[in-house]
Amino acid sequence: MFTGIITDVGRIAGIETREIGRRLTIETAYDTSGVDIGASIACNGACLTVVEKTASSFSADVSGETLDKTTSGGWAVGTRINLERALRAADELGGHLVLGHVDGVGQVVGLDREGDNHRVSIKVPDALKHYVASKGSITVDGVSLTVNEVDDAVFGVNIIPHTWDNTSLADVVVGTDVNIEVDVIARYVARLLERDGT
Repeated sequence: MFTGIITDVGRIAGIETREIGRRLTIETAYDTSGVDIGASIACNGACLTVVEKTASSFSADVSGETLDKTTSGGWAVGTRINLERALRAADELGGHLVLGHVDGVGQVVGLDREGDNHRVSIKVPDALKHYVASKGSITVDGVSLTVNEVDDAVFGVNIIPHTWDNTSLADVVVGTDVNIEVDVIARYVARLLERDGT
């Protein structure tokens, strides 16, 4: 489990194609001596398992399903990605509860500067639009954000300078695909309502 508070921006340093999926090597500023093999790290919001490490990088296997359902299939050597280590029981919950299970891929459809901030509009697949609520939480490429407004399948978020400068969201342009994880509470409420027939 994660919080959507990014603690490093890594870089794809190597891609090894496997029979099914890929093995990614990701450069990081983390002290990898404290990262266990088998640990979970959210990479642009997708929870991946550390399978190898060096002093300045870790490697993770990405399944064919993850490549198909997230933006990871489009990552290349040099791509910057948001990283977050798994939440520990004593950690501050600064964002919101994030599972690291990407629900779908959205697309940036608007990007405007508002003073020092950036207003970003993102279109989500129709299957996800009912989980997005104004003033609710959403995860975009692993970053916990507050939804400002919703218009059918398009929602807007305001990116403050600190977040812009310290995440890979600074790399987005109109047309960029982004990983979306909807708020887990919204997901379970919708499932309960579906079960109850309301």
